Amino acid sequence: MTKRSTLALVALLVAGVLAPGAPGPYAQAAGRGAVDAFPSAVPFPDPGVDLDTVTIPELQARMADGALTSSALTAAYLWRIRTVDPRINAVLRVDPTAPRQAAASDARHRRGAARGPLDGIPVLLKDNVDTRSMPTTAGSLALAGRPPATDAALVTRLRDAGAVILGKTNLSEWANFRAAKPTSGWSAVGGQTHNPYVLDRNPCGSSAGSAAALAASLAQVAIGTETDGSIVCPAGMNGVVGHKPSLGLVDRAGVVPISAEQDTAGPMARNVTDAALTLSVIGGGAAPPVRPGGLRGKRIGLWRLPELGPDVDALMTRTADSLRGAGAEVVEVTPPYQRRLAELEFPALLSEFHRDIDAYLATRDGPRDLARLIAFNRAHPGERTCFAGQELFEQALSAPATTDPAYRARRAELRTLSRRSIDETLAAHRLDAIAAPANPPAWTTDCARGDNDIVPSSTPAAVAGYPSLSLPAGFVGRLPVGLLLTAGDHQDAGLLSLGAAVEHRLDARRAPRYLPSVGPDTPR
Repeated sequence: MTKRSTLALVALLVAGVLAPGAPGPYAQAAGRGAVDAFPSAVPFPDPGVDLDTVTIPELQARMADGALTSSALTAAYLWRIRTVDPRINAVLRVDPTAPRQAAASDARHRRGAARGPLDGIPVLLKDNVDTRSMPTTAGSLALAGRPPATDAALVTRLRDAGAVILGKTNLSEWANFRAAKPTSGWSAVGGQTHNPYVLDRNPCGSSAGSAAALAASLAQVAIGTETDGSIVCPAGMNGVVGHKPSLGLVDRAGVVPISAEQDTAGPMARNVTDAALTLSVIGGGAAPPVRPGGLRGKRIGLWRLPELGPDVDALMTRTADSLRGAGAEVVEVTPPYQRRLAELEFPALLSEFHRDIDAYLATRDGPRDLARLIAFNRAHPGERTCFAGQELFEQALSAPATTDPAYRARRAELRTLSRRSIDETLAAHRLDAIAAPANPPAWTTDCARGDNDIVPSSTPAAVAGYPSLSLPAGFVGRLPVGLLLTAGDHQDAGLLSLGAAVEHRLDARRAPRYLPSVGPDTPR
């Protein structure tokens, strides 16, 4: 245990501050099942690798030569969930079959029959991804009963590849599409997830638990989902890597929807290599392997976004200087049409949400459509313990249908302008990617106020269906800020390769150097 888990533990042990919102019933369940084998008095089951820095290829090499087992790796992560997560509240529950999954992987490795790069690798899933073995709630009490009948398509791919499904992570309820002023990382089922760097700060959302869990080294990789910003903002705010794939690259069947026109699941990890390998599995082999190279000759457009504040802007200046020092050409850009995209996106999502959530709810026990979901929330006080509003639900209920000509014109204009925003910027400056800040420094979590987020950088790629990648860029004080890279349609492999080169250049700035070292036996 070194720098990255040290970071989480120092925040937990020294800051000693908890944000509003009590854990819900499934957050309490994180200490049940498989993790009962690792009560807090049991010493850390050291797997012989540095959980903060080890990569999937390194783990696979050790498992192939018998120096490491998936069972030992899984036990180490379950121990960390049991001992570290109660302060962060990132993991809703663990899968009680995780040790058996790991043992099956060990048997395959002994036979030389591993199924690929994720065989035996512990993975956490955001709790809006269907799992037949565990509840899938989207953070809502309305879905907290019987689990779905089948796994999401991406979960089937993970299981077929031998990954160990470790558990489910908390999220912003309904992926932040319920209230006009929500609090990211809060759900009625899971309570409030905290930013591991400073516990009263927000983790961003909606993939809050997935990002915070990785920052605290509670799994090797995690799955997030995004409609606009829900992978890349939490990745940036928690100092990890998050990739929003091109639309359609990952099958979205079995993922609780907001909009089929923008929704995608994607990988989150502590390094680009692990994110790329995870994408290769959940994308059904559609993602070519990453071929990292240098930055010399690469052209990157810097979209500054000064509205995120002078400290973030100064960090972007330092980042640009660092990339130039590695041979990249960095030019300043401002992608066009942003105001119009902001005007058009939300009304389109309201119509799409009504259509898509009705179709999903019809497959689950509980409220069978949006109107009955609204009534459920009104009848259940537990849905109002942080914020009461469900204004987006109510607006979606009365939004024009997706067959309405006005809606169709709006979505067509959105698609055209978002793609032109990226394509024209890339072409005009002969760019390999557009870079921008992924997030402001984390704001203080406050249920009464709601989020204080201004993050326009994710919108062009989210609306266009193009790929984006958030990488740790550095810190403002103790708070991480990500660098968001955006590329053209289905240029995921090239973007990940470029991201690996950028990551290598920026890696030395990932953790604040003044944090002291904390070992696994430090009293908790």
